[in-house]
Amino acid sequence: MRITRRNCLKSLGALSLCSPFYRLLAEPAPARAAVAPKRIIFWFSPNGTVHKFWRPTGDESNFSFPAGSILEPLTAHRSDLIILDGLNFVAARGGSHEGGMEHCMTGGGAPSLDQFMASKLGMATPFPSIELGVQTSAWGASVQTRMSYNDKHQFVHPEDDPAAAFRRLFGGAAGPAAANGGNAIDPKKSVLDVVRAELTGLKKQLGAQEQIKLDAHLDSLRQIERRTAGAATAGATCGSMKAPALTDPKSNDKFPDVGKLQMDILVAAAACDLSRVLSMQWTHTVSPTIFSWAGASEGHHELSHKDDGNAAGVAAFVKAERWMAEQFGAFLDRLKATPEADGSGSLLDTSTVVWVKELGDGRLHDFKAVPFVIAGGGNGYWKTGRYLKMTDVPHQKLLVALGQSMGIMMDRFGADSVTGALEGLSK
Repeated sequence: MRITRRNCLKSLGALSLCSPFYRLLAEPAPARAAVAPKRIIFWFSPNGTVHKFWRPTGDESNFSFPAGSILEPLTAHRSDLIILDGLNFVAARGGSHEGGMEHCMTGGGAPSLDQFMASKLGMATPFPSIELGVQTSAWGASVQTRMSYNDKHQFVHPEDDPAAAFRRLFGGAAGPAAANGGNAIDPKKSVLDVVRAELTGLKKQLGAQEQIKLDAHLDSLRQIERRTAGAATAGATCGSMKAPALTDPKSNDKFPDVGKLQMDILVAAAACDLSRVLSMQWTHTVSPTIFSWAGASEGHHELSHKDDGNAAGVAAFVKAERWMAEQFGAFLDRLKATPEADGSGSLLDTSTVVWVKELGDGRLHDFKAVPFVIAGGGNGYWKTGRYLKMTDVPHQKLLVALGQSMGIMMDRFGADSVTGALEGLSK
């Protein structure tokens, strides 16, 4: 018997149970080769950069990241990257962090690019888009804390709590309480336990390679579940309980732990094809987060304003930014290590990951040479391993190019005065 999405739905009885897994089931090899989806993941970190510590050295194809520079942790991924230097924000509100935050994904219009893509592509997946974050809401929802918009002043709110994110994405089978909008789960009946019997039966009808892939994805989800529950479940009695978080998502000291868990959840969501438009927002502009784990003793925003006369302050900011580059590299590693269900390569091969910022030089509150990094193959779309130096190019052209990379026919995005896609990025 050939296992198809229709068979899966019939066997499991509900899309909420089946949707994370149906792509992993066997189809004839020609069909599998044709269905690997394109996906795009937006990755935001705040407060601009210090260009002399960010810029690579060398030319377009022969470049490197200097020792001690912000992007040096990405050296192993050099061939997976396009470094974009010289993109400016056009029509952003001048002299303000908030103006950059509002502009970076909208190009001066509305909606933001991710939500525009979701409106075009979201019908193919259980979730039109997925937005995860780390401490994006400490100051509530405002222009300085949100990069995604459905419309002008209509914010899209990232989920900062990994436990809540996991329940939303994978918890449709968590039990009656969860199904009715509560957060109670049975620790003996996890998301995966509920569908275990059905999956075991279906697994017998898969080929050896498909069985391995299915097991790998199930193990990944199980590990996230356990870490989401964390130590709070140790020694707990059986029965109904609230789903606890591994850490306090609002605690400054737990910032790295929450971020790692959110990245794992995002990779699992991508692997299960829950959405093809995803985002990871690390805090927000004017962020008060203290990157103590990177040796900082002042808030990230304060450090972003240290001038060249304060060498120690600039060095602390660079260390914090290097740590963020390390997280970006770890995320790319995780995508590269996760195979596509159809055997066409890794998630990094079929995905586009875009590192976005809201300012150029954070010390100047300017929108010149705002740093962007594209990573991943985009299912064969991007010509990677390049450092592109430009002068005064509107970043709306990049937004158009990103839309086109996802198969969306478009010639403008954001400010009406800017048209056309940024050229020279694709193969």
